[in-house]
Amino acid sequence: MPPRDNPTARQARLGAELRKLREAAGKTAREAAGLLSVDQAKISHIEAGRLGVSEERIGRLCTFYSCDDKSLIGALCAISKEHRGQFWFDDYRGILAPGFLDIAELEHHAVALRSMQSVTLPGLFQTENYARALFTGTTPKLPEAEVEARVEHRMKRVQIFDREDPPTFEAIIHEAALRMRFGGRKVAREQLEYLMEVSTRPEVSIRVIPFTNEDFIEVTQPVLYASGVVPQLDTVQIDSAFGGRFLDAEADRRKYRALLDIAEQASLDPDGSRQIIHHIAREL
Repeated sequence: MPPRDNPTARQARLGAELRKLREAAGKTAREAAGLLSVDQAKISHIEAGRLGVSEERIGRLCTFYSCDDKSLIGALCAISKEHRGQFWFDDYRGILAPGFLDIAELEHHAVALRSMQSVTLPGLFQTENYARALFTGTTPKLPEAEVEARVEHRMKRVQIFDREDPPTFEAIIHEAALRMRFGGRKVAREQLEYLMEVSTRPEVSIRVIPFTNEDFIEVTQPVLYASGVVPQLDTVQIDSAFGGRFLDAEADRRKYRALLDIAEQASLDPDGSRQIIHHIAREL
């Protein structure tokens, strides 16, 4: 099978975790290749996510790397069994850029989510009209078909909350984002009313950082922290106008956990947050 040209973020993560285990064990790619009786290039492709790897080979490699963390090994094997076409977001392959599929994939497999946003609201909590206003405001302008595909995809992402074991989601939102009037007053009011509605879901916690907060919190770009089924698979996603970045190094994860903790401490509690959202909606 030829190497994949565009592995998903999750396929790349499987390879990255195998590489981390190999390096922690002090083994070379050449030694790993010798264990599996393959050439070194194949190990490089596996560790880059360009080639799949069987459960049996994952087990052999983990044993060779002296990894006895059964939970981690099981999680890596679970990733290896996933295939294209298995999930709803695969329907958008070739229609939307890979980054859109990667964020849906990240949310789908997360057991808990935390986010911080200062200008826009979390994608999972956006109304159709609000999302359309954001996508029509890009530069350069997107074709109408592209806008509608992005909106449709964004609306489908919310289905993670409809399953029997939905992830918990703590969204920390700066008051500035609540006061933005993307799409006009009517769209903004509808969005805030919907935000009030989703805030009552048991798995959702929405906290607002008010303008009265006097401390600067360095989160000017949207940050999403997705907890995996094991801590080693936690992932940070940083969004920007130029595309998203996925961070998996422990130092990065630790930094953004601390940053989100600081933001949480600076925010109002859920009840106080609902009150300020309601107040801003009434002003519209």
